[in-house]
Amino acid sequence: MQKKIKVVSIYSGAGGLDLGFHKGGFLNIFSTDYWQPSCDTLKKNNISQEVLCEDIRKINFSEIPKKHKEIDCLIGGPPCPAYSKSRFYLKNKKRAMEDENSYTLEEYFRAVKELSPKVFLFENVFGFVYKPHKEAFDYLKSQSDILGYDISYKVINCANYGVPQTRERFFCIGVKKGNKKFVFPEETHFNSELNNFKNKNKKPWVTSGDVISDIDFNLAEDIKNQAGSKHKDLLKKIPPGENYLYFTKEKGYPSPKFKWRSHYWSFLLKLSPNRPSWTIQASHSNNMGPFHWKNRFLRILEIKRIQTFDDNYIFYGDFKAQWRQIGNAVPPLMAKILAQSIKAQYFS
Repeated sequence: MQKKIKVVSIYSGAGGLDLGFHKGGFLNIFSTDYWQPSCDTLKKNNISQEVLCEDIRKINFSEIPKKHKEIDCLIGGPPCPAYSKSRFYLKNKKRAMEDENSYTLEEYFRAVKELSPKVFLFENVFGFVYKPHKEAFDYLKSQSDILGYDISYKVINCANYGVPQTRERFFCIGVKKGNKKFVFPEETHFNSELNNFKNKNKKPWVTSGDVISDIDFNLAEDIKNQAGSKHKDLLKKIPPGENYLYFTKEKGYPSPKFKWRSHYWSFLLKLSPNRPSWTIQASHSNNMGPFHWKNRFLRILEIKRIQTFDDNYIFYGDFKAQWRQIGNAVPPLMAKILAQSIKAQYFS
């Protein structure tokens, strides 16, 4: 009988990593988050044997091996605002290890120490590797070494693995010393607009149109849910796949309405059915996209598909709470691919 590969999840959110590892052949024995809607979502979808809704600083992880014996894998992505791109613009906010929530990184490695898994997966925004965050990155590397792990890390564009979203995230896989270092799986998809002959054995990116074109609503509802706030009339003029920069001098607009790089990239950003979505963010906004090419807000079902959650995966809370859970998640498909690679390299 094949050994069950036991995984513990922390900072679980709505369970993107959890679902991916579950589909990848792991047994989810423990998941935890501090936010009740996320915990309710985890419980409802029965991904993990135990769900604890608690401040991570209050959790005694050393109790878990006493109950389940050896822990094979730890997965989790500490909350990431301090390492995000937006923090470059928010000068009043501290960054990296100076942020008030820097303890989340420290608590991740306390969990590594107390659980002593054979493998751990650490996920964060791609800005984690930026020079201003060197102290945090160095902490990850030093703690991994002190605790006896060799690490492999990579910034991954999830679209290159079949996710219909150009979502870039930092992934680090730590393996107990004495085992071979983790090798990331080969990319399976590419941007076909590049016409790069090196990618002849790969598939084209999965587009937004591929996954949400069959979802339609009546015209009256589309009109009711028009996006863009006070700029909704401008949004209608923006071609699919472009944003507010369409109305700048640099883009050749005859009567410029905005200055170049005067807003976030997502301002009045409209999906194109012919390319993957841009990153679905955790906060829902009236004028920050991506929006549907029909100039309306995306629906929960649509962002679930863009994030590769199953249609029948249930999210708890009101609209904004559900959006936040989906936007914060690791795409389950990306998690499954990494889980299968970890399984093949260390548990087969």
